[in-house]
Amino acid sequence: MDELLTVKQVSQKLKGNPNQVYDLHKTGLLKGIKLGCLKFRAITVDNFMAKYEGYDLSDLKNIIEINYQKED
Repeated sequence: MDELLTVKQVSQKLKGNPNQVYDLHKTGLLKGIKLGCLKFRAITVDNFMAKYEGYDLSDLKNIIEINYQKED
């Protein structure tokens, strides 16, 4: 059975804040469903984290891959 998460629960899972979750949803990067209030399937959040691992999402209009520099 799919678990539904609230915006607050998603923000805690992502170690962010609710406004960031709303922004991710508004840009279409994190799809949710509206049942009274906005909710997200737990699997959708997990897939989102896997898809964007290694990316800088600070600016949602300019998502870039994090460039890790190897130190000598």
